[in-house]
Amino acid sequence: MLSTLRTDELWQIKAACRGPHAAVFFPPSHMERKAEKAEREERAKAICATCSVCSDCLDYAMRIREPHGIWGGLNELERKNLLASRQ
Repeated sequence: MLSTLRTDELWQIKAACRGPHAAVFFPPSHMERKAEKAEREERAKAICATCSVCSDCLDYAMRIREPHGIWGGLNELERKNLLASRQ
């Protein structure tokens, strides 16, 4: 994994989301109810709040226009709104 990361992506090694709980950052393959989604996103964002590279993560997601999941403490709609406000 390390050899495939670009220098500007090495922040991923320090990400708090690495490990077995990473699934909480992305929607499940089955349909999830609104309350389940809110709970999953809240758990993911709580992990982001403890992360030392959260801003690098958000910058990366914004740069590549990541359409899925929680990145840098923001969900898809929050990133889309942030991107729109920057333009």
